[in-house]
Order: sequence, then C-alpha cells, then structure tokens
Amino acid sequence: MSEVMDGLPQPQRFQAVLTIGLGLVMAVLDGAIANLALPTIAQELNVTAAESIWVVNSYQLAVVMALLSLAALGDLIGYRRVYLTGMAVFTVASLGCALSQTLPELTAARVVQGFGAAGMMSVNSALVRFVYPRAMLGRGFSLNMMIGSTSSALGPSIAAAILSVAGWQWLFAINIPLGILVITLGLRTLPATPRASHPFDFGSAALNAITFGLLISGIEAIGHGEGRQAAALQLAGAAVAGFLLARRQVERVNPLLPVDLLARPIFALSVIASVFSFAAQATAYVVMPFYLQVGLGLSQVQTGILMTPWPVSVALVAPLAGRLSDKISAGKLGGFGQALLCAGLLLLALLPASPAPWNIAWRLSLCGIGFGLFNAPNNRTMMGSVPASRSGGASGMQATSRLFGQTTGTAMVAVLLSLMSTGSTGAALTMAAGCAAAAAVASVLRPARRRTA
Repeated sequence: MSEVMDGLPQPQRFQAVLTIGLGLVMAVLDGAIANLALPTIAQELNVTAAESIWVVNSYQLAVVMALLSLAALGDLIGYRRVYLTGMAVFTVASLGCALSQTLPELTAARVVQGFGAAGMMSVNSALVRFVYPRAMLGRGFSLNMMIGSTSSALGPSIAAAILSVAGWQWLFAINIPLGILVITLGLRTLPATPRASHPFDFGSAALNAITFGLLISGIEAIGHGEGRQAAALQLAGAAVAGFLLARRQVERVNPLLPVDLLARPIFALSVIASVFSFAAQATAYVVMPFYLQVGLGLSQVQTGILMTPWPVSVALVAPLAGRLSDKISAGKLGGFGQALLCAGLLLLALLPASPAPWNIAWRLSLCGIGFGLFNAPNNRTMMGSVPASRSGGASGMQATSRLFGQTTGTAMVAVLLSLMSTGSTGAALTMAAGCAAAAAVASVLRPARRRTA
C-alpha cells in the first residue's frame, strides 16, 4: 500500500474494522471466560485451585514475552501477515485447549494460544492506523476501546451461559468458527502495509522474552506469596537481561525495544501514563469483587451486575472521546479523564460501611467515564507521534504497557491482601487513585502532538 494513501475506501474500511473488532472480541472474551471457568477446570482435571491458575498465567506470560518481537516482525513482513498468522495459531490452539485431557496439555495449548493472541494484539493498533483516514484515527481507537470494554462486560455472562449448557471445553471451541471467519475476512480486507528492509534481530528477541517473562513472573510471585527469594532471583534476572537488551538496542537503527521512540517525550509520557492508568484500573477490578462479596456479602451474580457500570461507561464514552481527541489536545483530555478516575477511586475508598447499590454504581460509572476519556486520546497520541514505518514497534509498546500495568496492579492488590487483615480495600483503592493521579500528570506534561507521515 502506498504511503500517501490515507486510510481504506468504503466498504473495505468497514469490513477491515469488522475483522479487527472480531479478533479483539475473541482475545478479550478468552481472558474473561478462562478466569471464570477456573473452578470448573480444577474440579474436572482433578487439580488444586493454585495449580489451575497456570491456565491463566501461562497465557499471560506467552503474550507479554512475544508482543514486542511480533510487533517488530510486523514492520518487516507486514502487519496483516502477523495478525492473520496470529489468528490462525490462536484458532488451532483453541482446538487444542478444547481437546485437552490434563492440566499440562491445557497449559501447553494455552501457551500456544497466548503466542497467537500476541500476534493479533501486537499489530492491532498499527493496522488501525492504516485502516482509518488520519482525521478519523481517534474514532478508530475509541471504537476498539468500546469493543474491548463491551466484551469485557459481557464475558462473565457469556461464560456462565455456556457453562450452564455445556462443558468448559466449549469455552475454547467457540473460537474455532470465529477464527475461520476472521481469517477469511482478513485475507480480503486488511490493508497491505509498507515493509522495512532490515533483518530481524533474533538476539534481541530472545533477551526481550527473558526480560519480560522474568519480570512478569517475578511480579506475580510477589503478589501470590511464592517466596521472596524466588521472586528476587526472577526480578534480578529480568534486570540483567533488560540491561543487556537496552544496551543492544542503542546500537541499532531499528531497535526491537523502541528506545529511540522512548527518547521522544510525547511517546514516553504516553507509555508512562498508560502503565499507571491500567495499574489503577486493574487494582480496582481485582479488589472490588472481594469488597462486594466478602465485605458486603453479595452473590457472584450481584457482584457482576454491580461492577457493570464501569465497562459500560467506558463503552458509552469511547466514541465521544475519539471524536474529541481528533480536535482537542490529548494531554488535556487524557489528564481530565485521569483526574475523574482518581476522584472516582477516592470516592470508592471513602464508601460508608453499608452503602446502597446506587451509591457504589455511580462511583464506578465516574471511574469508567474518566478511563474512557483517557484511553482513546492516549492511544491516538502514542501511535500518531511516531513515523508510519515504526507503527509496529509503537503498537507493541502500547500493548506491553497495558499488560505491564495490569499485572503490576494485580500484584499490588495481592500483596496488600496478604499484609492487611482489615482496611485493605480502602488502601488498595487509595493506591489506585495515586496511580491515576500519576497518569494524569504524565498526560498533562506531554508536549503538543507532532504530525508524522
């Protein structure tokens, strides 16, 4: 595709958006339904609850280890090829998950599935940049966020509905026809993108996998109390590998870890804002169900319904945020959104002893509105501040910042829950508010966005 082409014409654009959206729905739903099914999987495979968590952890580790490498590969062979190959791997691995008879088999299939998901997630935003005209990029990113939030909100309900009529294997089998549909549509509609000519850096890819794999596993080890010495060794290994990776990247014109892009204040501050924002969101998402079920004695169904205002608010606000981000400074809009998120989290931390459901719901809605106003403008700025030829690296960094923030937030909650017998909910939500405040500062400090080719 020519560099001067500004987005795809209709109806190809609509079909490409549908292809990207369906892939996002599959990736988000897969995480949500796998979490809900863990007790059932543990019982049927005759393993402990702690062992069953590997069904989730193995997937997350595979995703974060492969994201940047696959994003860099997309720069070389085309984002469409990486996306569709990722979808094919994800679909075949879903069949492997559905046919698994033991935990090791299921875990292995989930690792492969995670690599497939990484292929889709690593270049998702890069593809959006080539699908939409430049003037509509904000709307494109906001639509992605709306699809993700809606899928997240519906995930537990869809999983519960499937489990009520079929076994847990069907949670994965449902991906097979959807994957075939996405591949068929994608081959016809996803744009061909410019390709770089430099060779793929296998050494950096290996160091990247070691760095992020040990970093995420070390953080999770702290959060789940798996031993300080083991966690310290993993984090130390991540630091050594990360240092070697960073030093290796400085010498390269097109680094796998985009240190050259991080040298741009607008890009670096967008990444920092993203990490803190998703840490705040993950902290609240983890601690609120404990508060609602253990603290207030609500059922799982009641908890799910009461948590819904947050993702629904994000989905409703996302289109408005996308349109505004095409006209208003992302620094101001994102900073205002994070200020609202910070306020909502503090209000949740200050809830009375026995709050009415509506008193919780409007606070969660405020959080969702704030997060929705931030995410699309931040994504637009992150992608729009780099050359089109580096869209893959920027897209991979975007996804990595999100996953790193979510993992860190989850680990922080686990540490607080293990250290504090009382008051942990308020402390966790106050900590989340601090993360949102940090994201607001990073957002406001960004210089005006420069247009790039």
